[in-house]
Amino acid sequence: MTAELNPNGILLHRHPANPILSGRDWPYPINSVFNAGATLLADGTTLLLCRVEDRRGLSHLTAARSANGVDGWKIDPTPTLMPDAENFPEEIWGIEDPRITFVPELEQYVVTYTSYSRGGPGVSLALTKDFRSFERYGVVMPPDDKDSALLPRKVGGYWALIHRPMTPLGAHMWISYSPDLRHWGRHRLILEARRGAWWDANKIGISPPPIETPRGWLMLYHGVRQTPSGCLYRLGLALFDLEDPEKCLLRGDSWIFGPEAEYERNGDVADVVFPCGYTMKPDGDTINIYYGAADCAIALATASVRSLLEWLDVNGASDRRHRT
Repeated sequence: MTAELNPNGILLHRHPANPILSGRDWPYPINSVFNAGATLLADGTTLLLCRVEDRRGLSHLTAARSANGVDGWKIDPTPTLMPDAENFPEEIWGIEDPRITFVPELEQYVVTYTSYSRGGPGVSLALTKDFRSFERYGVVMPPDDKDSALLPRKVGGYWALIHRPMTPLGAHMWISYSPDLRHWGRHRLILEARRGAWWDANKIGISPPPIETPRGWLMLYHGVRQTPSGCLYRLGLALFDLEDPEKCLLRGDSWIFGPEAEYERNGDVADVVFPCGYTMKPDGDTINIYYGAADCAIALATASVRSLLEWLDVNGASDRRHRT
């Protein structure tokens, strides 16, 4: 059934089985599991590549598979992708927050993730066909940088990567281009964190990879608001031009999803909803959004792409008016 926009304005609908995965489900001792990349495999199986934090505080990635994307998860008995500090020293303090993009031209999945080095977090990239073996490309964006996702096809003959560097300008979203996924340039600012009291003031970043629609790249992004009791992570929407993804067509003023449930408000990091992946249902409209809840569990929400675009039409405006 297609997820509809309710009269009360709800766009993302929490699954009643939430949280769908937690440390209690894991086949080996861990501290927590959260922030999973997501994809559909060729046979229709949902695969989550989960960030798993061990009891030292360092993270690795482990795959979980489900026939329906909700329950019956089969979790790899050992870590799927471990930090390899000997060959990739940028991973010495762990690997985190994967996003998965299937790239038809390569017939492979591209996984971008945060590699936590002594110099801070950077963006690393790996390719895989089966989530059993991986070809690491290493760090492609040096520290301090994270929150990355690859577009599934070339734009103007180049691969395009969205990421969030920390610069003297602030924590804004950028796009960079590459001919080969290894060498990156033509860095462009595409979405700025707002200032002052806004819900997305000072720090933003991409959530799941952008969703390609006939109208443009639909992006769910997170905004971080600093409050007296700590950070508050919530989600907003923006739409970018299909052939010129540097151009923001619409950006919503208000957030559309925030921490409300107990498992989102209480955990290792309170008041966090943090999606890193989605899958599309056969109707071509309903999406399953997999999000980290309070850095302690993985939860699921459903949404309608059509309803998200309709909401942006009513509640969005050109981002240019906020570039002051």
